[in-house]
Amino acid sequence: MAGPAFRAAAVRVRVPATSANLGPGFDALGLALGLYDDVVVRVADSGLHIDIAGEGGETLPRDESHLLVRSLRTAFDLLGGQPRGLEIVCANRIPHGRGLGSSSAAICAGIVAARAVTIGGEARLDDAALLELATEIEGHPDNVAACLLGGFTLSWMEAGNARAIRMEPHDSIVPVVFVPGKPVLTETARGLLPRTVPHVDAAANAGRAALLVEALTRRPELLLPATEDRLHQEYRAPAMPDSAALVERLRADGIPAVISGAGPTVMALADADSADKVSHLAGEGWAANRLDLDVQGASVLPLAT
Repeated sequence: MAGPAFRAAAVRVRVPATSANLGPGFDALGLALGLYDDVVVRVADSGLHIDIAGEGGETLPRDESHLLVRSLRTAFDLLGGQPRGLEIVCANRIPHGRGLGSSSAAICAGIVAARAVTIGGEARLDDAALLELATEIEGHPDNVAACLLGGFTLSWMEAGNARAIRMEPHDSIVPVVFVPGKPVLTETARGLLPRTVPHVDAAANAGRAALLVEALTRRPELLLPATEDRLHQEYRAPAMPDSAALVERLRADGIPAVISGAGPTVMALADADSADKVSHLAGEGWAANRLDLDVQGASVLPLAT
C-alpha cells in the first residue's frame, strides 16, 4: 500500500461523553451524552505541538505520551504512514477520571481525526475498523462504541473482534449526571470486582439488562427496575461510598440512578418534567448537569462551527 497523502487544511472532530454499564449492562451497554470534547488537528511540516484548554489543561502531557497522540499515531500506522508533523488543539469539557468516558473520547477523537486528515482515509479505515481499533486501544468496546456511534449502543466481542449495534434511545429520557470533586481510577474500581459471582445474581442481571434495552428504547416507565444491578456497583461501593449512597437514596425516591461507568459519577435517567427537580437532589459536593442525549457520535465538523 502506497504511503498516504494528507490534507493541507485542519480538521475538527467533536466526540461525546459516554456512560457505560447503565446498571446491569456491565461492559456491554453504553449511552452517548451531550457533553463534548473538540479537537482540531493539522498536519505540519515537522514536530508536535499540543494546546489543551479546559479539563486536564494543567495536568495532561504535551508530548507523545498523550492518549490522543498515541491514538493518532496508531491510526496513522494503519492508514499507511505518519505525517511529518502535527499541530493539535484540544478543548476538553468531559471530566477526567469520573466515569464519563474521557479516555474513550480521546481515543475516538484521535482515530477519527487521523482518518479525516488522510486523503482517502475512509477507504483505508472504514467504520468497522474504527471500532476495532478503538477497542484495541481502550481494552473494551462499551464506551468507544457509544462514542463513535452515538445514541444507545450494545457492544460485544465475537471471535476476538469488536461488534456493536446502535439503537435509538427514547426521546423522553433526560440524563442528569452528578459529578463529584474527586476522581476514582478505573483500575481501582475494576480491581474491586470478584472473579466469580453467585449464579442468582448473574441470572438477575441478565434479565435486567434485557429489560433495559426495552426500557431505554420504548418503555422508559420501566427504567427503575431495568437499571437494578447486582454485578458490579455493590462491589465497587467501598471506593466511592458517597456515590453508592446517592444512588441508593435516589432509587429509594423512585428515580432510576446508576453509577456511570466505573464511577464515581452518578447518572439519573429522568424526563423533561422531573429533570430540574432531580438535579437539585444531590446536595453540596456534586456538580449536577442536565444533559441531552447525543445521537450523532463522533463527528467531523466545519472549523467555523
